[in-house]
Amino acid sequence: MKHKQILLAEDNEDDVKLTLRAFKKCQIHNIIVVQNGVEALDYLLGRGSYQNPTPPLPHMVLLDLNLPKLNGLEVLKTLRSCKRTCLLPVIILTSSREEKDILQSYQLGANSYIRKPVDFSKFKEVVQQLGHYWLVLNELPNPNPKENHGFPAKS
Repeated sequence: MKHKQILLAEDNEDDVKLTLRAFKKCQIHNIIVVQNGVEALDYLLGRGSYQNPTPPLPHMVLLDLNLPKLNGLEVLKTLRSCKRTCLLPVIILTSSREEKDILQSYQLGANSYIRKPVDFSKFKEVVQQLGHYWLVLNELPNPNPKENHGFPAKS
């Protein structure tokens, strides 16, 4: 799991610290943090300050719904409409308990929807399970060199 990268799109500094701490305890260290929806798309689509060179895609995106500049649902909608990111695993990690947010997330192509536990030990367990499933067990399609769908090569 050392070489596999995660993009965390989260604007709440306390939640970022908590998430990074939980990942560190699970021996997952390669995490890029962006703090708003525009920055998330810039990173994933290789725009703005991320265009030269375009960074490789992470192995998964943890996406908060309540992001400034562009909310998580709009980010997800854009990711699913772009060839580079249409198959990228996107996990909604949010505090929202709204049924409409869950429904919209799945309708727009989220791979999973997880409510952030308040208790750190439970949060750490959720992060450990997320990392194990999405970075170890889950199989991504191999990119075809002639038709790269945006997935990073298996490491």
